[in-house]
Amino acid sequence: MQTNKDILIRANEAVAAGRYEEFLSYCDDDSVWTFVGDEVLEGKVAIRSYMEKTYIEPPIFDVEQLVGEGDYVTAVGKITLTDAHKKSTVYDYCDIWRVKEGKLFTLKAFVIENK
Repeated sequence: MQTNKDILIRANEAVAAGRYEEFLSYCDDDSVWTFVGDEVLEGKVAIRSYMEKTYIEPPIFDVEQLVGEGDYVTAVGKITLTDAHKKSTVYDYCDIWRVKEGKLFTLKAFVIENK
């Protein structure tokens, strides 16, 4: 049986490889992503749009800790994003995911530029 941590690992592997539709297959249709202090995305259409504008190139994940308990998986680490001008920026992040019926359902993300 696949654990919630396994689901997140596979989903993030898809994103890192640029397979965004595969990543979205791991998400519930009604997924809600909350970027604390920034924006809230509701549903796969909004998430797909966010990914298209933000993931110009596939992000690079450096997961330092991955903790799963009950319906929740927390990932802490760094993510590198590259913009349309080929400038890479490293961010520290903490993602708290809730998994519902085997799908990524909610995300509460704390993302801060690493200076």
